Amino acid sequence: MDETVKSTIIETVVARAKDLRPSIHIGSKYGGTIFVTDPEFPDSVSLVGGVYGYKDYVSVEFSKGAGFDDPNGLLAGKGKARRHVKLHSLGDIDAMNVAGFLSQAFA
Repeated sequence: MDETVKSTIIETVVARAKDLRPSIHIGSKYGGTIFVTDPEFPDSVSLVGGVYGYKDYVSVEFSKGAGFDDPNGLLAGKGKARRHVKLHSLGDIDAMNVAGFLSQAFA
């Protein structure tokens, strides 16, 4: 994946997160950008997810995604709680319902 495309996808996901929840705190951890509801507790229940750039895609990860409403089966992962979507293009942000999953993460 082209680095410019990757950066644009990440920036767009972060902007959507800020639009959906203006009070969300953005931080850097685990090699990516994380979303926390309370910066005093970034590693506990406050960490709701993040966005990470990899060689061939961008992953948007949700700490409690296993409990999300996902009627189209877009979320991947088999962990006890975490789920993610892989984005290969800017259009995947809408196609993979990133805003809907971010809304659920912030609820």
